[in-house]
Parts: sequence; C-alpha cells; structure tokens
Amino acid sequence: MLRKVSHHSVTESFGAAISSLNAVHLTDTVIHRSKRMMLDTLGVGLLGTSTAVFSKALQYSQFFKSVERSSVWGRSGMTLPPQYAAFVNGIAVHSMDFDDTWHPATHPSGAVLPAILALAETLPTQTSGLDLLLAFNAGIEVQGQLMRFSKEAHNIPRRFHPPAVVGVMGSAAASAKLLALSPAQCVHSLAIAASSAGAPMANAATQTKPLHTGNAARRGLEAAKLALLGLEGSQAILDLESGFGVFYSDYSPSELPGTNGGCGGGFRWVLEEQDVAIKRFPAHLGMHWVVDAALEARAKLGASGEPDLCKVQKVVLRVPPSRYIDCPFPAMEHQARHSFQFNACSALLDNQVSVNSFSGPQIDRPALRELLAKVRVENPQDNHPSFDKMYCEVTVEMEHGESVTARCDTFYGHWRKPLSQEDLVGKFEANASTVLSQEAVESVVDIIGNIEKCPDCTVLRSYLQMSRPTTHLFREHLG
Repeated sequence: MLRKVSHHSVTESFGAAISSLNAVHLTDTVIHRSKRMMLDTLGVGLLGTSTAVFSKALQYSQFFKSVERSSVWGRSGMTLPPQYAAFVNGIAVHSMDFDDTWHPATHPSGAVLPAILALAETLPTQTSGLDLLLAFNAGIEVQGQLMRFSKEAHNIPRRFHPPAVVGVMGSAAASAKLLALSPAQCVHSLAIAASSAGAPMANAATQTKPLHTGNAARRGLEAAKLALLGLEGSQAILDLESGFGVFYSDYSPSELPGTNGGCGGGFRWVLEEQDVAIKRFPAHLGMHWVVDAALEARAKLGASGEPDLCKVQKVVLRVPPSRYIDCPFPAMEHQARHSFQFNACSALLDNQVSVNSFSGPQIDRPALRELLAKVRVENPQDNHPSFDKMYCEVTVEMEHGESVTARCDTFYGHWRKPLSQEDLVGKFEANASTVLSQEAVESVVDIIGNIEKCPDCTVLRSYLQMSRPTTHLFREHLG
C-alpha cells in the first residue's frame, strides 16, 4: 500500500507516491495497456534506427565512454554509456513521429522506456519484468498527472513540445522508481529534471524534434542518478509558478491523489481512465483524421471505378487551427509528417498512407504537387485543437461538378477506437522486421506479452540487437 503520510506540498506528494507505489497497485487494465505501449514503442524505435537523425545522434554519442554500458537497439553488440543509450534510443522512437500519443497531448512512452531499459542493464541486482512495468507506469503516471494541472495542456501545443516538458519528468520518476529512491530523493529527481525541461515548438517538423524525446529520456535518467548521489533541488518545484508552472499560463497544481491513504485514499492510475492512441502510419496524430476522411472521400468518388484525380478542381480540408501542422507545400520528410495537405493528397492519390509515403521521390512527384496546389484549408469555429475533440472534413470537387464530402470524428487507432491486438502486433512485426531477425521479432512479442512474469527484463537486450544483415540501408537516405 502507499504510505500514509502528511504532506506539505504537491511536490512531496509526488515524491511519496513514486517511492511508495508497488506492484499491487498495477491493475489488469494498466498492465494490458502499458504492455501495448511498450511493444509499439520498441517497434517504432527499431524502425527509427534506420533514419538519418538517429545515425547522426549515434555518431555523436559514440564519442563518450564509461564503465557502465547499455545497448543500442537494432545494432548488434553496440553499447553506449546508459544516458547516451537512452538518448539515441529515445530519438529513434520519435524519429518518424510514429510513437503513441496521449491526452492531454504528449508522446508518453518514448521518454520513459529507453531510459529504464538502459538503466536496468547497469543495476547490480536483477530487474524483473514486473519491476520494469512498475517503473514504466510511474513515469507515465507522473506525465498524466502533470498535464492535468493545465487546461492549456489539453490542446495541440503552441509553445513547448510536451515530451520535453512532462517527458523528462516521467523519465526521472521512472528511473527513480527503478533505483528504489526514497521519497526525498524522488522529489530531488523531479526538481533536477525540471531544470532540463522545455523545447520550443518551432523545431517541430525538423530533424531536431526527435531530440526532444531523446533528451527527455537521457536527462530524466541523469536526474535520478544525480539525486541518488545526493544532489538536491527545490522541494517545491511542482508547487511554484516559478517552478514547473513556467510552462503553462494557467498552471494549477494539486496533491497527487491517494498519497494519504493508498488505494483506499483515492489513488487511480491516469492510464486506467485514459488510453493512448496508437498510430497506423508515421505522422503527427492530427494527420490520422484527415487521412481517414480523405480515404472515405476517395471511396465515394470511386464508387463506380477508379477516380480520375486529374479532374479534381478543388480539395477543401476543414481542420482545427494549428500553424505547425498547416504546411501547404512540404519540401522534406519531417514537414510532410506535419502537413494536413500532404497527408490528405497522399491518401487521395494512393488510397493509403504508409512508411514509404514520406520518401523523397513520393514527396517530389508532380501528381502530388499538382494536387497540393488545389487544396484549401478552413478552420471551423467548432473544430477545437484537441485530440479528444477535433474532427476533419474533406470535400473534393471535380471539374464536371461532382462533389463528395467525408468526415472523420474518430480514426482507427484513437483511444476511442483502439487498434486490435492483432493489428498492433502486426504493426510491431512490420516495423521490427526491417531491423531484426524473425526469431528476434517473435521473441520480443512473447517477452513483452508476458513481461509481468519475466524474472529478468534484460533478456530483451539480446533480442533487440539480433539484427539481420544489411538492415541499416533501408532508409539512410531520408532526412
């Protein structure tokens, strides 16, 4: 049970909760959902090890040496100092914007799982799968609770990229849990991590955006290890407007529920109440609404045969207002992943959006450029920039007067319409098999599927590095 203690600050309530949570608190729903998150994160991370941004980060990180070493995913026998393994593996997870998304808006898993897997490899005692699950969920919970201190956080972000704000706090909490830190040390972990928080949204749609997740994983791990060595920070970091409140204009913190009486005192996981969205293709979450609407519009146009898209006169997208995902003519991969226009047109032309949709030749093809020039974007007042409330309408007008409209309120993969387990495993297998051998792919699925029964979670290490020959040439040309 959580320890029954009297707290004097919000920050102290968080420190007590992180330290006191134990495996008894893990519910069946939380275990099920977090295992899905772990498997998906490993899959998109493995696929991401073939990107140019990962290769650059890896090249940089290899300059650093230490006695402690942790594995680099998808690279046979390659190790780095644990904080740099967390860094590069975290970058891989977000390198293609293929990782899970939560509400309020953030990518929760990429900042946490790379940190605790890297840390587990360095611990003197064996880390069980249940230990890993508990640490993972401590990190997810802290992120979920912090985002609920602000109404601003519920909307698509405008100033700070959330993984760089709450993600580093989640990494610190998860690492502190795995290190079995005291309540006071957990408080200092959060305080230290807060001084590494924050990254501007201006770097969205660039190669730097994945570094937000990698830095969150790395800096959170470092914060917990510094707290273990006795480094201290503000014991009111979560209470103050000049503390964590600097990131939100409407910050209103409250004590973590249940820390004054365990489960009976009101503790309930945020993940129990709010599931994550799992993406079907590698792009910003908002793109999934516009793609599903565009696919339905295309199907209406092609009801009597293949639609002649050369005769399209105008395409109207009715989407929520958000500058960084309104990109009319993307010139590179990362811009395309954040473009309503590009994703709608790709879906109309190809009847799908996939990993290959964001390659240079696909972005530069004349047919796509011609269709992009016919797109108009509208922002209806009732279309709110929130992943829980937004919708997308696509209207396609043809030269001869025919017009079709399709609307998506909830795409397949959203928390209201979650991917089936079969489709989630299929996504993992498709992603991981670009890097790993078939034996390794199957083994990771089995281990994560039974992680709560696994006596030593570091068994994952060998399988995550069991690469097949020539896998790293798959997408090296992409930026």
